[in-house]
Amino acid sequence: MRTNLPLALLGGLTPERFMRQYWQRKPLLVRGAIPDLQALVTRDRLFELAAQEEVESRLVVHKPEGWTLRRGPLPRRALPPRSRPGWTLLVQGMEQHDAAVYQLMQQFRFVPEARLDDLMISYATDGGGVGPHFDSYDVFLLQAQGKRRWRIGRQDDLSLQPDVPLKILANFQPEQEYVLEPGDMLYLPPRYAHDGVAEGECQTYSIGFRSPARGELARELLQRLADAADESADALYADPKQPATATPGAIPPGLQQFARKAVDALLKDPAALERALGEYLSEPKPNVWFEGRRSPRRLRSVALDARTRMLYDSRHVFVNGESWRAGGRDARLMRRLADRRALGPAELASASPEAIELLLSWCEAGWLREGEALA
Repeated sequence: MRTNLPLALLGGLTPERFMRQYWQRKPLLVRGAIPDLQALVTRDRLFELAAQEEVESRLVVHKPEGWTLRRGPLPRRALPPRSRPGWTLLVQGMEQHDAAVYQLMQQFRFVPEARLDDLMISYATDGGGVGPHFDSYDVFLLQAQGKRRWRIGRQDDLSLQPDVPLKILANFQPEQEYVLEPGDMLYLPPRYAHDGVAEGECQTYSIGFRSPARGELARELLQRLADAADESADALYADPKQPATATPGAIPPGLQQFARKAVDALLKDPAALERALGEYLSEPKPNVWFEGRRSPRRLRSVALDARTRMLYDSRHVFVNGESWRAGGRDARLMRRLADRRALGPAELASASPEAIELLLSWCEAGWLREGEALA
């Protein structure tokens, strides 16, 4: 993607300017971000997906007596009639289940793939919504069907209503209000309070981003580094000079120093930390699974499966939680595959036999598809 060209998606801004002036800073309303947009997924298809075990879905109902939340799978009989106002069906990860939604997601890849999470479809009847709330991540709210009224505001009081199954703000104070119609889009940075209410039947597409917490990231990386450590080479703690002690409850300084060195040893190799990070960031979600298939005899063109996460750094290529060392011409080829999510005949013709063998193994695992279909 050319990041210095204006995009209608961003209201005529270039991706460079958007990231510099708005990303994680302030909201942006774009009228006609995708002109003439129509819902990419029919209502019936959305209901069908919500009933499936492997699809993450939620039903939110707002009645005068309060809010209710039910998690999927949600068979059709679990959904209220469409004539009933005030309910919302949320279906996550729609880019994994629909080719058109997957193609739509590609328009947002001016943000690093490691940060891009998924596209959620929110279907709502009149008055439906999930209440005033805030997200801990950036989000693009794209209207695909009908109208939704958004009230937004930057506020310091992020306290939540007690005894509610949703994270609803207790003291929402909106500052701006917009009605979005099909093709309109609203970008909101993290922790920006917002409340969207459907005006009639509507669909809203939420493109969300990953924002791992520092503690979560540290725990995950340390665990991966520890799992990869060579236990056979581990030294055992020894204290031949430990004197007799009158304070047996005190932890010996030597043991404290031994523990500190053990952690330092895990972190001393920068490549190991980078590898652990790449494997973590490329790990598919728990509800994602791949079906193996027969490997083709010859590759003419390939495309990553819509569920595949592929990243790279200066030393490695990462696919679905696994890593490979990469260098030279083959590394450039793999990075192009990660960036463009597809390779054509001319690119594959320059690949080494080892690279072709690796790509064939990914086809066999279901991570890569022969041909140019991207879903």
